[in-house]
Amino acid sequence: MKIGLYFGTFNPIHVGHLIIANHMAEHADLDQVWMVVTPHNPLKKKSTLLADHHRLEMVFLATEDFPKIKPSDIEFKLSQPNYTVNTLVHLEEKYPEHTFSLIMGEDNLKSFHKWKNYEAILAHHEIYVYPRLDSADDATENTLFTNHPKIHLINAPVVEISSTSIREHIKKGKNVLPLLPPKVWEYIDHNNFYKK
Repeated sequence: MKIGLYFGTFNPIHVGHLIIANHMAEHADLDQVWMVVTPHNPLKKKSTLLADHHRLEMVFLATEDFPKIKPSDIEFKLSQPNYTVNTLVHLEEKYPEHTFSLIMGEDNLKSFHKWKNYEAILAHHEIYVYPRLDSADDATENTLFTNHPKIHLINAPVVEISSTSIREHIKKGKNVLPLLPPKVWEYIDHNNFYKK
């Protein structure tokens, strides 16, 4: 099977994540999309992150009605801080019957040349890129990957919802129901997450 890997802290997972994942599963040449919950992004303050198992549970709740989208805790078992190239090697060893591709936003593609061993990733994996509004104005900024045979620009919906703003809205007591899968909101509300 051809698996697209969609990495994120998913703190929390929201409908924007699902729209992108589902579009990739249905319209790119992928059999499944795995939502890879990252235990700790070195660029994010750990204090703002819910515990790994809570974020994984929310991804499970959000995706259980989507047969082509699966939660993955593969990075929980790898030493931290972890790099995507290490995750890919680990997945290839564990699931030799699958081929793995990366799913990323245009904003991430621009800094992809700064990733650890990015040449090795591109040599062995395809990359599926979805558009971001903040990338439209300066799309010509990085021409390093223009027309690269392994990079596929997918005409997915532009979704500008952020987990950060959702957390801030919850803290202020605002209604975020339209932004979250219902079971995810129930889980957040039941556990009083993001309210302080």
